[in-house]
Amino acid sequence: MTPFPALPSYPSAHEQAAHDLDLAVALIVDAPEAAAGLARLADQDRIEPEGAVVFAALLHLTGHKEAALFWWQFAAGGGSRTAAFCLYLVHQQRAEFRDAEYWRGQSRRLSRPGHVRLAPAPSTSCPLLPESVRHDLISQCRSGRHPSLPASLEAVINRLRVDSADEDFGEVPQPAATLTVDLAGEPAG
Repeated sequence: MTPFPALPSYPSAHEQAAHDLDLAVALIVDAPEAAAGLARLADQDRIEPEGAVVFAALLHLTGHKEAALFWWQFAAGGGSRTAAFCLYLVHQQRAEFRDAEYWRGQSRRLSRPGHVRLAPAPSTSCPLLPESVRHDLISQCRSGRHPSLPASLEAVINRLRVDSADEDFGEVPQPAATLTVDLAGEPAG
């Protein structure tokens, strides 16, 4: 059995946080429940905060960093410890240490026994992204690169409706009801 190659090491805390956030995002979109959570976020009858974690991860992958921050805050406000941890990493990466510590504390608080945890979205037989894309995202992280979606899937995200520019976050895309179907197809390139 061949050992895995050594993971890249980073000279600063903010570079390590950036890598850790990229890896977290790749794992979020690779999770079996990602497609179901995202579909429930777009459901106008019952918005699912855990789906906002997935949507924020997709926005992060396509360079919509401030919009991702908006959706992670939405999810953390709904009780998602994963979103709170992502916010910790975002602020650590930006060297905003007071905010980073706040979100780290929130993540810990949401992890405590007795805290009502969000029920994970039921797993579906249909993954959020094609297997080749999910594998490539993890490989990009493993080699120390910033993960990104293929152009055809990035275009799906870039076509999403933006109601208006938010004063704090700029343009914040809104999830579409067809998003999971649009992302599941094999990318063109």
